[in-house]
Amino acid sequence: MDHTPTAAQSKWLCVPQTIRLSGSGSLEVNQQLETLASQGAPQCWGSMNPDQTDRSSHIWSIEETKFAHRTMQIQFADQKQEFNKRPSKIGRRSLSRSISQSSTDSYSSAASYTDSSDDETSPRDKQQKNSKGNGDFCIKNIKQADFGRREIEIAEQEMPALMALRKRAQGEKPLAGAKVVGCTHITAQTAVLMETLSALGAQCRWAACNIYSTQNEVAAALAEGGFSVFAWKGESEDDFWWCIDRCVNVEGWQPNMILDDGGDLTHWIYKKYPNMFKKIKGIVEESVTGVHRLYQLSKAGKLCVPAMNVNDSVTKQKFDNLYCCRESILDGLKRTTDVMFGGKQVVVCGYGEVGKGCCAALKAMGSIVYVTEIDPICALQACMDGFRLVKLNEVIRQVDIVITCTGNKNVVVREYLDRMKNGCIVCNMGHSNTEIDVASLRTPELTWERVRSQVDHVIWPDGKRIVLLAEGRLLNLSCSTVPTFVLSITATTQALALIELYNAPEGRYKQDVYLLPKKMGKIYLIIHSRISTVFAYLCMYAYSVQHVVSIACHIS
Repeated sequence: MDHTPTAAQSKWLCVPQTIRLSGSGSLEVNQQLETLASQGAPQCWGSMNPDQTDRSSHIWSIEETKFAHRTMQIQFADQKQEFNKRPSKIGRRSLSRSISQSSTDSYSSAASYTDSSDDETSPRDKQQKNSKGNGDFCIKNIKQADFGRREIEIAEQEMPALMALRKRAQGEKPLAGAKVVGCTHITAQTAVLMETLSALGAQCRWAACNIYSTQNEVAAALAEGGFSVFAWKGESEDDFWWCIDRCVNVEGWQPNMILDDGGDLTHWIYKKYPNMFKKIKGIVEESVTGVHRLYQLSKAGKLCVPAMNVNDSVTKQKFDNLYCCRESILDGLKRTTDVMFGGKQVVVCGYGEVGKGCCAALKAMGSIVYVTEIDPICALQACMDGFRLVKLNEVIRQVDIVITCTGNKNVVVREYLDRMKNGCIVCNMGHSNTEIDVASLRTPELTWERVRSQVDHVIWPDGKRIVLLAEGRLLNLSCSTVPTFVLSITATTQALALIELYNAPEGRYKQDVYLLPKKMGKIYLIIHSRISTVFAYLCMYAYSVQHVVSIACHIS
């Protein structure tokens, strides 16, 4: 039999063997098949299933193709009927949760936030207990504890110094008798710190310093482990202060050490329970804002106890403020807006360590970066690094993204917000929620439109809108995550500062603000250098890890 193709068929040898047919009805498909056949197309077609390896099973006649299409139509019809029988909105939520929880290998923080947000009941109205019957906590959902434990285990692998400190000093218990009340971001990295403090002998009660940064599953894991945690993602302002009060105001337990991030916990105790300072040995403060508040109290003669300024330690500034923000600024903006950075005009308010990190990341992505700065040294650094120094009012009409990172208040006021271009993205990388004047946007003439979690459109009467992220709160911890290794350095600093203040003999520290001793800063950098593969070649010291940690535990 002659298989030589005819002239009409030869043109089909130049096209792919698999031909996609359009149309949903069988009549349309039949008409297309007949048309192709009349044009000389081969009477058989290749299967579109690439997994089939038997070549003969790929060959379908036109009649078989018609039959297969009719069969698929019947199946699709059955599936459509089945889809229409699916449960209502509430039922679908339950189904989604059961499916996601059955696949324990593919769970993430983002998934837990989605799951937990389905329950609109306030945690304050719930009665929850962990597996041991303890109910001294207030979190979103204690059932997420297993997922949180896995997140903590991942974080432990990237926190070498803190884990070394825990392993070496847990037998000596340098914090035995310490009752630490903390107010920081409750993340997997904070959980490693809290469990380290507990291993060193401390009792801990904790609240969140940011209403959006709590990882609900991590809070659940801590509560399951016996920690008194009062925090959940999406707290209201009233919830925020209620959680802090629950940490502090408890019968039969009074703190003797404070670990703060932003100064809200210190402020609350000073305002509501000033007599507690009689038993408090010291305060460890992490942030620019909190340190500034402590210096104000010290200058006014109202600081009742010694305080350790962790924020201004060289290592914390360089690693946490600079390198952490250099990575997390892009993560936060991408997750919330899917923006492309190349060619975008960005103004960064402030060129401290946070500003330097943000500018470096954005410049590397191809953005046109402007800097505002009032400190002459930082301003000169910005110029030397190749950034154009401007006043905010000079560029506010043209920039695509506005980022604040000064640690100050009212940096971006209503006047600037009114002059921004349509679609401008506004966010804050400095601490607290005071840099952007969000309160001025809550007026009757402006419309707020929720886009997704932590993303809002603020719409003006003429239709102009800006994209406000995290309602002006800290972007990276509200909308994304931060590098664990960087937080290991910060957490180790905090732990050593607590050990130093708690064990310091009477009279060493007065009622003032102190910087972390350089000797201690070297210690935890050595620990990281000798343990981490990233810094394996940076170690310039001959100490063993055990000797270094021993110094940390007995430093005087």
